[in-house]
Amino acid sequence: MINGVLNVWKEAGFTSHDVVAKLRGILHQKKIGHTGTLDPDATGVLPVCLGKGTRLCDMMTDETKTYEALLHLGIATDTQDMSGTVTAEAPVTVTEEEVRDCIASFVGEQQQVPPMYSALKVNGKKLYELAREGIEIERKARTVHFYEISILEVKLPLVRMEVTCSKGTYIRTLCHDIGEKLGCHGCMEQLIRTRVGQFDRNGAHTLDEIAAIVGEGRLSEILVPVDEMFAALRSFATADDHAKKLAENGNPLKPAQIREIGETASGGDFAEDEEFRLYLDDGTFVGIYQYRSSQNLTRPVKLFLERT
Repeated sequence: MINGVLNVWKEAGFTSHDVVAKLRGILHQKKIGHTGTLDPDATGVLPVCLGKGTRLCDMMTDETKTYEALLHLGIATDTQDMSGTVTAEAPVTVTEEEVRDCIASFVGEQQQVPPMYSALKVNGKKLYELAREGIEIERKARTVHFYEISILEVKLPLVRMEVTCSKGTYIRTLCHDIGEKLGCHGCMEQLIRTRVGQFDRNGAHTLDEIAAIVGEGRLSEILVPVDEMFAALRSFATADDHAKKLAENGNPLKPAQIREIGETASGGDFAEDEEFRLYLDDGTFVGIYQYRSSQNLTRPVKLFLERT
């Protein structure tokens, strides 16, 4: 089984599920999962987890994301992007300065109402399925955070901007809300996701490129190993056979039963609640453990080793 994360460049016309299905064919492996839906018309970075890496999906869905979006003022649609049916139009009489001031006001914590055309579920049914039936229901606003919004170009009625935001944010809805605040409507014309956590557009590969790389036997060159996703954490290994057996079964370990990699002595000085990477003495990655001073134990937080 192939384990790790691939940085896929999703092209227009594919759903995120399409990407997973095609990778299953390319890699001849079923255990694959994506890390956050991108609309079919959108392009950009879509990290895909393979094998044991699928245990990272939830964690990566929570990552901060960066997008490049094209806002089209003067038009509102039922989907909040240009693929939808126009529901309202208005002349764009605002100035560039007013547009810049309005967009700047969205930086920080905001309350955002998810669009009807979204994959959120209500009573087991996706909102977009209800929308296609002509049903609109009340949606609760959710707290989202816009860490940074940079305006790249203004050619009214078009505004190109770069947005760095929290999970659960809809850029379509941001475009809609900006247009409503300006009083002239607005929707999203184009969306490119340029970064998800540590993955950016520079290291992304299209499905065709991945297929060619796999055909040449070079997948390891672009596959990010699971443990590298935690590169910021210190690395420890089991200190003896007993500790190895405990770790293989996902059991807690005493600090004396592990040694920091690169050090010969067992044990280590830990900060309270410090998380670290744990390996078996043969280099096999076990998972993430956390130190608890009240118990003087390290306990597993997330395991990637199959229990024996």
